[in-house]
Amino acid sequence: ILQELMQHKLVFIETQDVVETSLALDNFRRACNCGRGAVFFSVARGKVSEGIDFDRHYGRCVVMFGVPYQYTLSRTLRARLEFLRETFQIPENDFLAFDAIRQAAQCVGRVIRSKADYGMMVFADKRYNRADKRNKLPGWITSCLKDAHLNLSTDMVLHITREFMRQMAQPNNAGTSSSLLDQAAVDALASNPGLLGS
Repeated sequence: ILQELMQHKLVFIETQDVVETSLALDNFRRACNCGRGAVFFSVARGKVSEGIDFDRHYGRCVVMFGVPYQYTLSRTLRARLEFLRETFQIPENDFLAFDAIRQAAQCVGRVIRSKADYGMMVFADKRYNRADKRNKLPGWITSCLKDAHLNLSTDMVLHITREFMRQMAQPNNAGTSSSLLDQAAVDALASNPGLLGS
């Protein structure tokens, strides 16, 4: 899959080395700025997923593989879980599930940074189909998550993604519909760059 992906896009990967990751991020942004686009793989709870914004053309799609649970053998986490259980009667599994879903929302939220921004979020794990997981997602995500968008095949995800991106890429001037432009409309926009709001 990676070889096929690399035929179409440049691929960058977050590593444990801060300098190497910074260089990968710079090159990722350059690839996006020149119009080629790129793919950036990062790890949940890593530097990139928690501190870097992928707004505008830097992040049009994020795919979350798995549910990012914490490493449960950590002594710090064990102490926190014990404190929550003894002080507030919060079961360990409830806290761990809430924390993992909060972290997933943090990661996918890197692509939408303003009300004018847009992006596609794919939760590629069947556990997100369960209501107990979905109900822990923030309202701004669940308001867009319809039953028809659950448990989709790869082909259906690709079809929905193409349609969404095609629709969102169209100019949306006040008072006009958001339908696709025909060739005459594209030619009119090309001949009058002022219509695009420079």
